[in-house]
Amino acid sequence: MDNIYDIIVIGGGPAGLSCALYSSRANLKTLVIEKESLGGQMFSTGSIENYPGSIENPTGLSLTNRFKEQAESFGTEFVTDTVVKIDFNEKIKSVECEKNTFKTKTIVVATGAKPRKLNVPGEEEFSGKGVSYCATCDGAFFKDLDIVVIGSGNSAFEEAMELTKFGRKVYLAHRKNLSKVTPVILERARKNEKIHFLPEEEIQEIKGENFVDSVVFKNSSTGEITEISKTDGDSVMGVFVFIGATPNSMLVDGFTSLENGYIVTDGDMKTDIPGVFVAGDVRVTPIRQIVTAAADGAIASISAEKYINENF
Repeated sequence: MDNIYDIIVIGGGPAGLSCALYSSRANLKTLVIEKESLGGQMFSTGSIENYPGSIENPTGLSLTNRFKEQAESFGTEFVTDTVVKIDFNEKIKSVECEKNTFKTKTIVVATGAKPRKLNVPGEEEFSGKGVSYCATCDGAFFKDLDIVVIGSGNSAFEEAMELTKFGRKVYLAHRKNLSKVTPVILERARKNEKIHFLPEEEIQEIKGENFVDSVVFKNSSTGEITEISKTDGDSVMGVFVFIGATPNSMLVDGFTSLENGYIVTDGDMKTDIPGVFVAGDVRVTPIRQIVTAAADGAIASISAEKYINENF
């Protein structure tokens, strides 16, 4: 049993790192497997002002490093590898990666979700430099500036209303068909004087030098090209994209319950698979923030420890 981990955490974002901290601090042999950079979406966030205690140097990189160092100080092990298959059939589970295979008593899936991208020129270039996918995270950076919101569902309309608390003017580019927006949300948005609706404008390009300066649209009916530019004197304009997200749930697809691709758990982060828990953005949850992901990770760790105590 010496070579068997108590907990393997798949994914090194805030949920996975929080889980690892709790697990290793409880003297559980803990391994975090991350295929890319630790931190997940948090890693590439320029400034994080809404995570408790992140006052000094509140960058995503800094917060990621603090998460890692704290978990590592209690003995968490880290490997960079890609999980390709998990054998859920045995009590001791096998996690097969591209480079190695690991054995574990429990697994915490913390693989997160990725915002769907527009895939237009300038989107990647200006990500974090005007382009954002989270109003709660970044809205305050655009106080008294112009903002463009892209999306046609409830989330886009709700986030546009949230952004009117900060922005001078909010342009909402959406499909003409508003069947995905509930009537009450649509009515509230229409009553908001700061929101300017663009029902037939399809985004073509995001332009700028160091930061976003303008957004190019094409009218879906006439084909006319228009460009919305930042107000003279402004340093940047915001572009917020709300066209959905893609959960990274492929590893458990077919083994446990999913809802729109997100993994279903109970309040203890348990799945249908004994000894397998989930934390963070990949699970069904009403809020996806760093602080809620970290809380999920703590709960998953405590639930996994209880499972180990009862079964081994």
